[in-house]
Amino acid sequence: MGFLTWIVLGGIVGVIAKLIMPGKDPGGFIVTILLGIAGAFVGGYISTLLGFGTVTGFNIISLVIAVIGALILLLLYRMIKK
Repeated sequence: MGFLTWIVLGGIVGVIAKLIMPGKDPGGFIVTILLGIAGAFVGGYISTLLGFGTVTGFNIISLVIAVIGALILLLLYRMIKK
């Protein structure tokens, strides 16, 4: 995937993750994109370890994997913050 695709996917994934787990998190649009991109990496890594596949492009399976990774990161951030 290209750099621009990662940014777009990261933005979509970050917004979806924050909609699923609403709350008072610091950061604006840039942090949301970074959360989504990092979530794609984490989700891809975990799903590869479990044998489910990885983030391969702009498709529904990659989007679901990335959202799960972003939710994991958001949950970890909130646990550490407390």
